Amino acid sequence: MVQIAIMGLGTVGTGVARVVAENAAQIERKLGEPLQVKTVLVRHFKDGPYRQLMTDDFRKIEEDGAIRVVVETIGGVDAAYEYTKRALNAGKHVVTANKQLVAEKGCELLALAKKRGVNYLFEASVGGGIPVLHPLTQCMAANRIDEVYGILNGTSNYILTRMVRTGAFFSDALREAQEKGYAEADPSADVDGIDAGRKICILADLAFGRQVDPADVPMEGIRNLSLRDVKIVQRGGYRVKLLGRAVRLPGNGRTAYVAPHLVPEEHPLANVEDVFNAVMVRGNATGEVMFYGKGAGEMPTASACVADVMEALQASPRREEIGWEPETEGFADPMTLRGRWYFRIDGSLTDAAAAFGQVEVLSEDGETAFLTEPLSGLEAAKQAEGLRQLARMRVLG
Repeated sequence: MVQIAIMGLGTVGTGVARVVAENAAQIERKLGEPLQVKTVLVRHFKDGPYRQLMTDDFRKIEEDGAIRVVVETIGGVDAAYEYTKRALNAGKHVVTANKQLVAEKGCELLALAKKRGVNYLFEASVGGGIPVLHPLTQCMAANRIDEVYGILNGTSNYILTRMVRTGAFFSDALREAQEKGYAEADPSADVDGIDAGRKICILADLAFGRQVDPADVPMEGIRNLSLRDVKIVQRGGYRVKLLGRAVRLPGNGRTAYVAPHLVPEEHPLANVEDVFNAVMVRGNATGEVMFYGKGAGEMPTASACVADVMEALQASPRREEIGWEPETEGFADPMTLRGRWYFRIDGSLTDAAAAFGQVEVLSEDGETAFLTEPLSGLEAAKQAEGLRQLARMRVLG
């Protein structure tokens, strides 16, 4: 029998325990022996089906030679980072869904896992139940990955869907998301692009093989998005989506960012709605490949965690293709990327043409909304300096 421990018994930790119990027969067939949760680390004891497994002393996990895998679902960096290091040093595999920890400390923890001959796996940290990291690093290993982008946060995507479908204002759509349990009481990480930013950092790390520091990645969310812009671009054949994007640049450079985009309605991402996520990976041999599904939730995320537990136990001795170099040089300002831009200005078409030359007009109704020709973000910002800007967004494509 293989015994594991869970650190944290919130939504994902509880889901891991449920998956191990409910899918016991299937897991045993694939592992060749039963899988059992032996210990659960908690801060506060509470009644329930796992009460007899609970401890508030990490040493009971750290010093238990029978526990081979530790599943970290604490979240955050402080305690999770310390306990993960100690578990790896104790020769235990560690599996996590903690995107913040992986984005900020993943390079160090992977190096420590390699040194100790164990695995540090984190499939659930980016796509929840969507398998994307394993395909990126193994199934597409023969490719040079040139770009990774997508809808990486289900909460913000749900809010945008409600704004498009029902004409709801951002504040009303957010309140509805909170009532349905899709958004936290403090939704900042979701609506301000922080959650998507951590995920695109992990994807960039794996795609390009070098560290992307979250502190270097601009993260713009949807909090200040106007319903007026959502309606204007919809009439013009676009949908507004919050995208994380990582791009390989000439000379082995790279960049990454999170921001709202206009997505053409014929693009596959335009039809990804509600709490669903989708990741597009562009390889030089495969072209674009899309991964789609629920990016969060108790059972989808727990499913990915348990799959990583099984892989950690079966890998011999560890997943060599997982990892990246600590080098951070070569990261460029994403404003150097070229593309079309959407502007809404308090001014006329004449003002827009004077600043940008040829433009595609989407609306003239007291204000003017238009799309520019392709130019870098730096050029767009400079040419728009004399305009009274009301909104500005990138256009995908």
